[in-house]
Amino acid sequence: MRFLAFLLAVFNVAWAQDYPAKPVTVIVPFSTGSASDVIARIVLDRMSTNVGQRFVIDNRPAAGGALGTGMAAKAAPDGYTILMGASGPMVVAKALQPQLPYDAERDFQPISMYGRLPNIIVVSTKLPIKTVDELIAYVKEKPGVGYGSVGNGSSQHLAGALFEQLVGVTMTHVPYRVTSQLQSDLVAGEVPVSFQLLPNVIAALKAGQVRALAVANNTRLPALPEVPTAAEVGVKGYESSAWFGLVAPRGTPRPIVEKLHAEVVAAMAEPAVKSRFIEFGAEPLTMTPDELGRFISAEVVKWRGLIAKAGIKLEQ
Repeated sequence: MRFLAFLLAVFNVAWAQDYPAKPVTVIVPFSTGSASDVIARIVLDRMSTNVGQRFVIDNRPAAGGALGTGMAAKAAPDGYTILMGASGPMVVAKALQPQLPYDAERDFQPISMYGRLPNIIVVSTKLPIKTVDELIAYVKEKPGVGYGSVGNGSSQHLAGALFEQLVGVTMTHVPYRVTSQLQSDLVAGEVPVSFQLLPNVIAALKAGQVRALAVANNTRLPALPEVPTAAEVGVKGYESSAWFGLVAPRGTPRPIVEKLHAEVVAAMAEPAVKSRFIEFGAEPLTMTPDELGRFISAEVVKWRGLIAKAGIKLEQ
């Protein structure tokens, strides 16, 4: 048995030295042009250039990312089909959809995180609110103020629920199916508050139609250097981001996983890649396979607890 294990290890190392020998399919479980798709392309284009083989995106949007994620879980563990893992289908779905055909912790081998998009507390400039303290006072005076998100269980929805729990206010979640309608209603003040990713509100911010009050992150965003973190304005522990990374089907040889991880790190070290991330409002960030695995498990615990406490259901 030891000899067979030794031969297998040698074979895997030799295989990894020639990997990739053909294009690699990367399933992105969201639509073309979405924030997750855009930043995935930035990283994968650089990896394609560095490696000399194409990393080809296969967009499989449906069921909040669960469709594409489930497909990747069933792919051959040979390194030629991998997944752009994301917080929604990898973590939140586990709490909201107990009958999922996959388990993010059991069925995938983490490769590396490559970035995250922190949520930002934003308000319509129709409201006379310029600080988080003023927002808290306003909501306490008028319980049930609406906040918009792109759907139940989205990172924006959970960011709102976390805010409610941390500061002790009651708000009304208003889910939208179409991001453009949410943006219109936010600007008009119909739903005056949102917890949004920067790409979704950057145009309205530049036009002075919405105001950013704080970033749900432990550091400020270079794209919004004047906007404080939540901790800086007194909301300790308020961190909420949509994160993205690469994972492979469980059973993918470790040497291939390590090679892919090294290529992600190399791509993210490129100044041009970092610059594009920052312009997009994303935070460049890498993790080792083991670090990403521990991070995913911690995220499952964190958001499962919040979802249970808030009574969030998939359809509300």
